[in-house]
Amino acid sequence: MLVLLPPSEGKATGAFGPALDLGALSLPGLTSAREAVLDELVELCSADEEKAREVLGLSEGLRGEVARNAALRTAPTLPAGEVYTGVLYDALDLAGLDAAARERAERRLLVFSGLWGAVRITDPVPPYRCSGGVRLPGLGSLGRYWREPLAAVLPEAAGDGLVLDLRSSAYGAMWKPTGRLAERTATVRVLQSKIVDGVEKRSVVSHFNKATKGRIVRALLRAGEEPAGPAELAEALRGLGYTVEGEPPARGGTPWRLDVVVTEL
Repeated sequence: MLVLLPPSEGKATGAFGPALDLGALSLPGLTSAREAVLDELVELCSADEEKAREVLGLSEGLRGEVARNAALRTAPTLPAGEVYTGVLYDALDLAGLDAAARERAERRLLVFSGLWGAVRITDPVPPYRCSGGVRLPGLGSLGRYWREPLAAVLPEAAGDGLVLDLRSSAYGAMWKPTGRLAERTATVRVLQSKIVDGVEKRSVVSHFNKATKGRIVRALLRAGEEPAGPAELAEALRGLGYTVEGEPPARGGTPWRLDVVVTEL
């Protein structure tokens, strides 16, 4: 099983590891593409702070992120699993996993990134600010830029197993599984169920969507589940206490969508 995660906009501070070594990151087929994005981002943030803020969509309060980006090549690093923070990662709680679950996380989790393309949680990277929706002056839309490099390496990384795609739309645009791989891919939508005047009402949740997805991944890692495909994933989640609905897609070569229905957030 390969689990695709979005990054978090907020990043940890207080990194203390060695400086970035692109050659040490997982998925070495992405190295040249990473180099190009890194060069562009560092140049942008070193040359014109106001332009960099505009391109990156940073508020006045995040002005310091421009200087952080300008120093990325020499900045200290942290394992990616410690760099990313926020609702999903709080619920996933990598630091609280036992040794066996942690080892599964290191093999199964892949975090998408506008800067790195995709990294494993053990990859040492510096904190940065560059979302997948950014359009860099020399490279254009990062969502579009990453499609070809990721398409060249991710099918091999996925192997023959399930792909659990929990990415947001901005990062989903960077790579879409196709063909038989798409048929082994499942996305998850979180719905909240409420009883209103005796009638069930369901709504899509946003903030707590991330928390639920983090808890789902944590539960799978702790249980050691190895679902072979989307149908087996649905059964595994039901066994872990989740209410899951979903049917095979009407067309071949497309992912499954599973609805996880919750009553409490």
